[in-house]
Amino acid sequence: MDESVPVTDAIDTLYPDANIPSQKERWRNLVEHFEDKYGEKPAFVARSPGRVNLIGEHVDYSLYEVLPMAIAADVLVAVGLPRNERPKDADAIIPMLNTNPGKHRPSECTVPSTGEADIDATVHEWTNYFKAGFNGAVDLLRKEEPSFSPCSMNILVDGNVPAGGGLSSSAAFVCASALAVLRANGRSDVKKKELVELAIVSERAVGVNSGGMDQSASVFSVKGDALSVAFSPELRAEAIPFPKIDPPITFMIAQTFVTSDKHVTAPRCYNLRVVECTLAAEMMAKRLKLELPKDSGPLGCSLRGLQTAIFGDVNSSKEQLHKILSLASEHLKSEAGYTREDIAATLSMSVSELEKKYMTKFPVDAFRFMLGRRAEHVFREALRVITFKELLQDPASAKDPDLLPRLGALMNDSQGSCRYLYECSCPEIDDLCSIAREAGAYGSRLTGAGWGGCTVHLVPKDKVDNVRNAWIEKYYRIREPDISNEKLQEAVIVSEPGQGSVV
Repeated sequence: MDESVPVTDAIDTLYPDANIPSQKERWRNLVEHFEDKYGEKPAFVARSPGRVNLIGEHVDYSLYEVLPMAIAADVLVAVGLPRNERPKDADAIIPMLNTNPGKHRPSECTVPSTGEADIDATVHEWTNYFKAGFNGAVDLLRKEEPSFSPCSMNILVDGNVPAGGGLSSSAAFVCASALAVLRANGRSDVKKKELVELAIVSERAVGVNSGGMDQSASVFSVKGDALSVAFSPELRAEAIPFPKIDPPITFMIAQTFVTSDKHVTAPRCYNLRVVECTLAAEMMAKRLKLELPKDSGPLGCSLRGLQTAIFGDVNSSKEQLHKILSLASEHLKSEAGYTREDIAATLSMSVSELEKKYMTKFPVDAFRFMLGRRAEHVFREALRVITFKELLQDPASAKDPDLLPRLGALMNDSQGSCRYLYECSCPEIDDLCSIAREAGAYGSRLTGAGWGGCTVHLVPKDKVDNVRNAWIEKYYRIREPDISNEKLQEAVIVSEPGQGSVV
């Protein structure tokens, strides 16, 4: 946890062997583009990858453990440092360019020596993610040195993590940006934990109640391993090697091509779920006559904090989760959900006080809040994560012929819970999962926020081609008869666990 973000000049160590030739060309193009625009080569490049979550969906902001892994797709932030001397109290001038200017138009921001970059979270602008990382890094540096003044920088960004695809392009961008700003301002040694912690808070400035899984996976991941990320009682990460079996464990990622940008749909989707989980914790605590502890949840408390308050133990267990599931069914039993008036009355506050406390910073769009269903999903998903991790870490697993079916069953149960209890799936996700299972996948589920984006599948290595061909025939060509081969190649990824952030 105290490790530093690595510094390397070996691109070969960052990507799967099959990707290395194309990645070397991509990095060369980035440097040439930078030199063409700014007249010199970049001083360095900060890199952070996207991620796929294997299991543990929508539980990170309730402070429960998750099990993601980094992927090869990433965000690169090339940085140049202007050579001209400037007074200490001068404004920082930061031009921000993108290698895809047709989609992401050039911009520039001026930051006062004692101020921060302005972010309008109501406008979906690509530069907001760089500014969020910038402000987080500057805030950290000012805590260390109150008189700190950020330097000017020349920025060029290149990213190949699909936006709105559920692979965490926004977290990769914010992490890479914060890392770039820290490095540019003299921080040669950046600790992974501090980068993750500042990036979690920074992304919330863009208008999303970020939980922390995405940033942790982007920074902490180790090539070849899954990553266990826990948030209570404090942030910690642990590399989890996959059992060595034959055929090896293989994951496939398939895009729905339904874009679900959580920063756009947040009021009725992502942010609403954060509010529902928080209110579920508050309602249960009130009915159990417990004091809900303040914690690092997006709104200051969490279902994980509720569990600690009930059992007086910071370490979670299956036994506790089974008991709290029973309590949730008793105290959040309304199948129709709860109105603002219902919740306010239980919490002994007015509706306006309720809205101000829970729905102002991140507005939500809902009449009824389905607290029982959301809490049940979170507690059951937390149980599935524990079981999944136990299977991966069991020394006997490598010889267990039922290992892949057991892991797959957990993934399938997770998808069912996301579909029916958390209501974050969509017909396209359901179709891809059904087709994959029929073609031989052991387990299939959505990954990321849901409502579109990507799916992840546990597939026997000898069934990879079967699953891919089934998707092409029964999903992609039906949805888009004239789909190009290039788009089909983008649609399906056979994924290997990737390397986290580097400079």
